[in-house]
Amino acid sequence: MSEQAIGIDMGATHIKGVVIDTSGKILHQLQTDTVDQEGAWKDAVAITLQSLIKKSGIPPNSVGLSAPGLASANNDRIAVMPGRLEGLENFLWSDFLKTPTLVLNDAHAATLAEAKFGAGKNRKDIILLTLGSGVGGGIVINGILHQGLIQRAGHMGHATVNADTHTQDVAGMAGSIEDAIGNLTVGRRSFGKYETTAQLVKAYEKGEPIATFVWLKSVKDLASAICSYINIISPELVILSGGISLAGKALFDPLRSFVDVFEWKAGGTSVPIIPAAFGEFAGAIGAAAFALQNQKKLE
Repeated sequence: MSEQAIGIDMGATHIKGVVIDTSGKILHQLQTDTVDQEGAWKDAVAITLQSLIKKSGIPPNSVGLSAPGLASANNDRIAVMPGRLEGLENFLWSDFLKTPTLVLNDAHAATLAEAKFGAGKNRKDIILLTLGSGVGGGIVINGILHQGLIQRAGHMGHATVNADTHTQDVAGMAGSIEDAIGNLTVGRRSFGKYETTAQLVKAYEKGEPIATFVWLKSVKDLASAICSYINIISPELVILSGGISLAGKALFDPLRSFVDVFEWKAGGTSVPIIPAAFGEFAGAIGAAAFALQNQKKLE
């Protein structure tokens, strides 16, 4: 088994790469821009890989790639990714990079990074929510990333918190938690008063009435959704990552208050809700961790 692995995270704006060892220590890292047109993004990934090989001096026998979309059943490609990064669907990375490469969803990768080396280390069962433009996530059960049928598991942003609304999210779900707290819907939720979550939270912290109403309603919906996930999955820990999680006390204080109302504390047990340990390189770290964990698939 290799003692090091390379992980590459292909995001919408940046490509990030790392070399890690089996303890999760980052030995090398780098970042470059993503160009959303056919051909450019794959060449940028190849350049990133070669740069990491040169920096580390290790042969690329353990490579993981994190990307948006749903991975294939054997994790050799992204099978479903409509509307962005033209040509990504069913693109065979192992053939292009000329080295065995495992591919997984970016939120799944971030979850695995936290489970193996971050906030969820030494826990068997965790869930992670990525709170950003939308809401993604991942599930780890008994130490293993749960990907499910068509690798769709963990898309917790598409759970409903208001089935009576006619508003549907990108997956067709009415009144989803993604629409309730995701950055893309701030303008609609705030009656056009704010454009981003950062603006909304800043106004909330100043006590602005509309911002306070909108933000606390969003946090209440998030608390309701999290407690639903806790009842279904029964994790040891809930981890929040992504840009919205960086709101700190403005998020976690009211969230805890609402969770205290909704959570089923069976036997007096309450599930901790904490921020992620890793930042923007979580996807790359998780991709490398996935490669280390599944080396038999790379042989």
